[in-house]
Amino acid sequence: MTIKLFNTMSRKLEEFKPLNPGRVGFYSCGPTVYHYAHIGNLRTMIHNDILKRMFLENGYDVHHVMNITDVGHLTNDEDDSGEDKMEKGAARDNKSVWDIAKFYKDEFLRDYDDLNIMRPTDMPHATDYIAEQIELVQKLEKLGYTYEIPGDGIYYDTSKFAAYGALTGGALSGNRAGARVEFNSAKRNPTDFALWKFSPVGVRRQMEWDSPWGVGFPGWHAECSAMGMKLLGNHFDIHTGGEDLSRVHHANEIAQSEPITGAPWVSYWVHFSFLVDKSGEKMSKSSGEFLGLDALRRRGYDPMVYRYLILLGHYQTQLAFSWDAMDAAAAGYKNITRRVADLLMDNAPGDVDATAVGAWHDKMLGVISDNLKTAETLVLVQEILRDGTMNAATKINLFEFIDRLLGLQFLDRARRIVERESADAPAEITELAQRRAAAKVARDWATADDLRAQIDAMGWSVVDTRDGFKIVKKDE
Repeated sequence: MTIKLFNTMSRKLEEFKPLNPGRVGFYSCGPTVYHYAHIGNLRTMIHNDILKRMFLENGYDVHHVMNITDVGHLTNDEDDSGEDKMEKGAARDNKSVWDIAKFYKDEFLRDYDDLNIMRPTDMPHATDYIAEQIELVQKLEKLGYTYEIPGDGIYYDTSKFAAYGALTGGALSGNRAGARVEFNSAKRNPTDFALWKFSPVGVRRQMEWDSPWGVGFPGWHAECSAMGMKLLGNHFDIHTGGEDLSRVHHANEIAQSEPITGAPWVSYWVHFSFLVDKSGEKMSKSSGEFLGLDALRRRGYDPMVYRYLILLGHYQTQLAFSWDAMDAAAAGYKNITRRVADLLMDNAPGDVDATAVGAWHDKMLGVISDNLKTAETLVLVQEILRDGTMNAATKINLFEFIDRLLGLQFLDRARRIVERESADAPAEITELAQRRAAAKVARDWATADDLRAQIDAMGWSVVDTRDGFKIVKKDE
């Protein structure tokens, strides 16, 4: 298939052409593991997953790197001030920085797995690549791009990089100070950013290292360049992240990488839009109620419903989150899984129509390969279910492909429905259901309701049908 992606650098839709035929080098900015992941962060991870699945279904070998930030990310992104998020998280939880890094990474990966997101090829920690980050700064120092602010750190002089800000079409003077680094009037330019920060005098940080410039820690931007070059080489295909990263973090990555690589570092920059509330404000950890995936689980939502909600939108468009939207997504997801379950229970599924499978496969892959049009792909899922020319076996075969492409686990959830509905109810439950049916015929609604409640309390449900009722084992 022809693959098209919107490239932030060129600000247009471009046909994807790999640096190496049949292979994709793909770097995505990962979590700072000082707290639970917010559902807005997880939206970005879902879009990364769709991008990867699209390439895999097109036959590419994908080398995906996602960093784990466990040092150097400061708290206030707006005025470039504050504490290291990891140190602050450790103080909040009364644990060591190393302990919270492990705990919140594990929690992040639990969410990752529950959302059926494929694991990266490599998941490097910033603290495991300190030597590479120091080497990066040394190379920039030798090339004349750095300067020292005594008592503060080693800074990158953005005036030395003529293309600074090109990623978003801005001139150097139009960008604010480098994010995550406290503003300092000693900087030569407002956009200059720290490559290496000195540990404060008289303060021993939990995470600090010796360097040619003194004891300290790397600036947040350095890790992605150092790890990207180490694991993917000096030039690779795609770099992704949330839309908020394009103006500063990714601009800084480019500025500190391309003097070393001597050519464009990344071919395609892909950025994902925010998840917002009903007022249009970005949803984040600091914007009120902390909404992690656990908040959705506690309300009884299958994580697949959240994934389904995200795919109903497009990655370049902000998506409004609300509980009403989640309810609508839950109803839509349930409807599809119910219909797939009916296909699985078809007593005469027939033979797979390979021609029909091939035609629908190509149609769906073509849509998703055209700038990841997930909503349009889900419309095709509904069309497959409505198609009266295909038998159950053909549709089930197509859903195996759909689940690989979209990761929505329709077949898995449908099989659970079949398992529940195929379970033989104990005689006691059957008797209660029969008594309830008799009470309904007698229009004794109070007795019918009481019997239904008894059945529910025993772990079963009675479902009224056109022909009477069926008894279904409830989810564990």
